[in-house]
Amino acid sequence: LQPLTRYARLAGHLLAAVVLTAVVVPFASPARQLALRQRWSARLLKILGIRLHADAPFIGPGSLIVANHVSWLDIFVINAAFPTTFVSKAEVRGWPLAGWLAAKHETVFLRRGSRGHARIVNGEITALLAQGRHVTIFPEGTTTDGSHVLGFHGALLQAAIEARAPLQPIAIAYRLPDGSYTRAPAYDGDLSLLDSLRAIVAEPRILARLRVADPLSVTDTPDRKALSHLARDAIVAGIAD
Repeated sequence: LQPLTRYARLAGHLLAAVVLTAVVVPFASPARQLALRQRWSARLLKILGIRLHADAPFIGPGSLIVANHVSWLDIFVINAAFPTTFVSKAEVRGWPLAGWLAAKHETVFLRRGSRGHARIVNGEITALLAQGRHVTIFPEGTTTDGSHVLGFHGALLQAAIEARAPLQPIAIAYRLPDGSYTRAPAYDGDLSLLDSLRAIVAEPRILARLRVADPLSVTDTPDRKALSHLARDAIVAGIAD
């Protein structure tokens, strides 16, 4: 698609999200909400010229998904493959439109730097996992350009231990059709959302690759720091693959 066509279709797709969220989502079952989220995310990727290549192993119900963080696009890439609830920084709640959409789609908001609030959020995540729901966190706490993985913050991994839920590492990588690295989707440093969107639209085709590692057992490793290191190692290996 030409850039102007992509922008026009994107605007229509965002309008559809607002209508669905206001009119359909409040009356939909949890399973139906996840299906809508998955379909909308997959359509968004298609509009932006992004082809999803995801490993397709069985991911056990109620898994805590941990992933590296490159872009705002990560949320839709993961949702298109494995629809999930996300944990996001509390500031997102105040963003125009995006904050409202995130809140209506079960996002759990975390006030960073607050241990007390982290305990509350851990309780919310534990409850969701106990219901068999997937929850996704980005333990780096910020975005990178996708070429490397920062250290992980392990505080929210406690929820998996409390719920005795599998910890599922997923590596996110963005590539061009020839397999070479691209930082077009990156949303790091001083880049604005518009800058990131322009860079994505400027590329005719981007491959979003999800590498799903073996799940980590919190029974075998009931220590969140050790789990954090194991998850990060798995994701580093997945990016390099």
